[in-house]
Amino acid sequence: MKELFFSDNFFSAGKTDIYNGQKEIVGELDLQSALSSSLQVLDAEGRKMVGGKFTFFGNKWIISNEESEELGYLKMNLSFFTKKYQYITNHRGNYSIESEMFSKQYDIYDEVKNIIATFHKVSGFFSTPAFQLLNHSHSLSSFELIGIVMGINAIQKANNGSG
Repeated sequence: MKELFFSDNFFSAGKTDIYNGQKEIVGELDLQSALSSSLQVLDAEGRKMVGGKFTFFGNKWIISNEESEELGYLKMNLSFFTKKYQYITNHRGNYSIESEMFSKQYDIYDEVKNIIATFHKVSGFFSTPAFQLLNHSHSLSSFELIGIVMGINAIQKANNGSG
């Protein structure tokens, strides 16, 4: 299991550190511009591991690898009493992300409904949202999962009119 902590930036631009459970810096989150929602997840040496951005019309969040090749895309599913998202990968399966309506915890499930990761907001009241990610997956890297978490965050910001 891999435990990571990372946060959005107040101005939605700039770099923030990614920490492991021992409070060691293991990478950075580069929120590239306040005018767009694109981002890069960097390793401890500053190399791009994962990128994330909206499609041209903004209805899907694309996650790409270090060579900018698409790994998969994230989309929101309509639901009345839960928050639901789906992450569709290229040849590695599809994943569902679910949360109760007023909960700050999300569970990520594989195709046979095993929980492969969880994340939740650990702050956000009068400050930038910070997240804790617990990765149990062998098929999705922690960097890719950070791209998914930040994609959900970007979708929620866009839907709230503040992104």
